[in-house]
Amino acid sequence: MFRRQLGKVAALLFSAMIGGCALLQPPAAALAPRPPGAAIEAYTLSGRISVRQGEVRHASNLVWEHDASRDEILLSTPLGQGIAELTRDAGGARLLTSDHREFSAPDWESLSARIFGFTLPLSMLPRWVLADAPGSAKRDAAGRPAHFSERGWQVDYGDYETDAPNALPQLIEIRRDDIDVRLKIDEWQIVR
Repeated sequence: MFRRQLGKVAALLFSAMIGGCALLQPPAAALAPRPPGAAIEAYTLSGRISVRQGEVRHASNLVWEHDASRDEILLSTPLGQGIAELTRDAGGARLLTSDHREFSAPDWESLSARIFGFTLPLSMLPRWVLADAPGSAKRDAAGRPAHFSERGWQVDYGDYETDAPNALPQLIEIRRDDIDVRLKIDEWQIVR
């Protein structure tokens, strides 16, 4: 039972980390000019994430607070019940489940290896959710990233919040082997 619950938490955790990009945003007409994703240092986002690994599927709501020194990701069921909390700071990475089990490691990659049995590119996610892509990325008509591959992961941006060149993503899909993650960002709040 615990192993199955941990597997669900791990899949939702990965999903949340890959897609954790949604924050409060004013209507498009009221948007102030915003720096490109690479210039954003801190944000809060909320949205929904689904993860499929083989035939197993999981879905979760997420709220992600990010800055250079700390990350906090809260996962909840579609009805709002807390599932897990993931944190990363100078002291390492930690996962706390709803049944108060705690797992820790020196960093996100080590934590993912401990939980999933293999390393996930979790340190890349803060960039990916901002559409901060490598120069080799294929671009859309507005010059925004549409698709790229990095460390064996395929990252696709299906939708942006507006047609502006500096708009942030609203739909991100990440794939590798039998893992498919889909992040739908409902709201973005840029802190700085």
